[in-house]
Amino acid sequence: MLVAGNWKMHTDRAEAIALARAIVASLGDPSPIRVAVCPPFVNLEAVRQVLEGSPIALGAQNMHHEEAGAYTGEVSAAMLRAVGCRYVILGHSERRQYFGETDALVNQKVKRALQHGLVPIVCVGETLAERQAGQAEAVVERQLQGVLDGVELPSAEALVIAYEPVWAIGTGHTATPDEAQKMHALIRQLLIARYGDAIGRALHILYGGSVKPDNAAALFAQPDVDGGLIGGASLKAADFTAIVQAARH
Repeated sequence: MLVAGNWKMHTDRAEAIALARAIVASLGDPSPIRVAVCPPFVNLEAVRQVLEGSPIALGAQNMHHEEAGAYTGEVSAAMLRAVGCRYVILGHSERRQYFGETDALVNQKVKRALQHGLVPIVCVGETLAERQAGQAEAVVERQLQGVLDGVELPSAEALVIAYEPVWAIGTGHTATPDEAQKMHALIRQLLIARYGDAIGRALHILYGGSVKPDNAAALFAQPDVDGGLIGGASLKAADFTAIVQAARH
């Protein structure tokens, strides 16, 4: 199980430090659950210092697909590694919706992240209109095939997939455990078909979309749900801790 917190564009430096300290203090040793937090770029170094010596990993929310260059305002994989990141979220629906990111671009980012030893948390998920039109499975399959085109994995530890139905992100609406499991099972079969049984069955598939302490246990109990990518609830140490605890059961 892996539980990762996506802080999005929240927390200034002082708030990020305080939140990271509270999470470290309240979680203690979360094993066997793996835990990561993904603060804004400007707070990565400050949060890294708080996490140092703890079992909580550091992640970033995005990165550029090029190695380096004249890309004002962007951040490279090498920069993320240098500041201590283990994970990087790629292809989040907000990046797709607001910044026009495509499957092809996310694919380039995934390949670059892997070159630098970062573990991409690759997001896929359908909109409400797509689900209502009966296209949810086709959309997720298309996204997954696009972002993983030509991507080779040395092990199941090298990549994480996050299923995040767009209609459930920040809306208060959550896929039912059965809905989540149905999509996760499809993703699992696609991963097995691409990477073989051993890697495909071992890859972590996270659920994201209004996960809270009161619904986390039911979601995590599903056989193909391997944890969560947590948005709003990761901004409260008590809620995030409760979600991590739910993953233990």
